[in-house]
Amino acid sequence: MLGKDVAQVRSFNRLVTQTIGVLHDHYLGRDRSLAESRLLFEIGDDGAEVADLRARLDLDSGYLSRLLRSLESQGLSTTEAAFRDRRARQARLTPAGRTEMTTLNRRSDRLARSILAHLNDGQRRRLVDAMAEVERLLSASAVRIEEENPASRDAQYCLSRYFDELAERFEGGFDPAKSLAPSLEEFAPPRGSFLVARLHGRPIGCGGFKPVEDYAYLKRMWIAPSARGLGVGRRLLQELEDRARSIGFRMIRLETQKALTEAQQLYRSSGYREVPRFNDELYAHHWFEKAIGATVSDPMRKAARSRRC
Repeated sequence: MLGKDVAQVRSFNRLVTQTIGVLHDHYLGRDRSLAESRLLFEIGDDGAEVADLRARLDLDSGYLSRLLRSLESQGLSTTEAAFRDRRARQARLTPAGRTEMTTLNRRSDRLARSILAHLNDGQRRRLVDAMAEVERLLSASAVRIEEENPASRDAQYCLSRYFDELAERFEGGFDPAKSLAPSLEEFAPPRGSFLVARLHGRPIGCGGFKPVEDYAYLKRMWIAPSARGLGVGRRLLQELEDRARSIGFRMIRLETQKALTEAQQLYRSSGYREVPRFNDELYAHHWFEKAIGATVSDPMRKAARSRRC
């Protein structure tokens, strides 16, 4: 079955690359490839740090440097030290680059209209809706989740946005100092874990757990509003459960606030059951727990201990 799915994906890729003109060296009739044109778009009117461009486009440093040098030789962009961090490099469009971007946008709109022009109203709606769904699914497949030091820049960005959202949604606001907030050290391996989810290099979610007695205490689960609906929260929760299980925990506990209805739905649909209050979290109204069972390797470890005895 997977073979048929792979064949369909490859067929789709071939049709799309032909339809949008990727096979031509002169994309949209200009004197540059799609890669260079896309890089102009990503730099944009506000400019962009080279490291962000590399992560956003998933390009290796050497290839990105060649693309930037090509744009610079055409007089379309410049690369200089970033204002906020002189060690970082910032790419910016020149006036000629901004003019070229205007031309590319106009021609891109023309290409999109040409794709839709020969379809009736119903077909156009179906195609546009299907494209939106494909975009969402491809975005979901591009999300990467990695263990992270909670003091890192991306982790702190996620936590800051999370606290801001809670302050907006909770009656009376939210003060992290009054919450049962684990210290950053408590998330550290080997008994804790903190994860950051990224989409095209940008942090879009986080979550972690710390050890409390004999269970893993899950805290700071957050997904950026722009990434909700991609299934990131469920993936993040599953990854945290897997890590807790591999460490040796058999139970995960957490609490949540009454305003966070989507979080409650996620936990309930993921097998968590509501239980009586088990801590003094000021902002909590619902307490949950889930037995996460044993790993496949546990019987092997027990057998090994038995043999040693």
